[in-house]
Amino acid sequence: MKIAIRYYTRSGNTKKLADAISEAIGVEAKNIETPLNEKADILFLGSSYYGFDVDNAVKAFIKANKENIGTVVNFGTSALLGSTQKMIKKVTDENGVALSDEEFHCRGTFGIMHKGRPNAEDIKKVKAFAKKVIEG
Repeated sequence: MKIAIRYYTRSGNTKKLADAISEAIGVEAKNIETPLNEKADILFLGSSYYGFDVDNAVKAFIKANKENIGTVVNFGTSALLGSTQKMIKKVTDENGVALSDEEFHCRGTFGIMHKGRPNAEDIKKVKAFAKKVIEG
């Protein structure tokens, strides 16, 4: 099974999760500026909210790489809002890409809010999540 990890971050919070997933499953995490050059059966895709939606760069990545995406597994952080799953589902549906029901979300540091997040416990949880997804 071919697995890839891509993420978009402005603050570094989602990158922390991507790096933890990478460490847990032994697949290099890359930002979304790196296209999928081959089919990924599972794509761990990380993002956050920017203006109450996922960034347009995330949407463009999915559209540009849809032929090489098997199933997206969503993960991310946010300071105020919850999971990006609904926003990602809208984009994957528009592009004919499967989206796993399984996802990981935690708080992220933003200004004075949620200082230190994702924290060690969040990192531990996302590693366990990634292993569970891969092991089925």
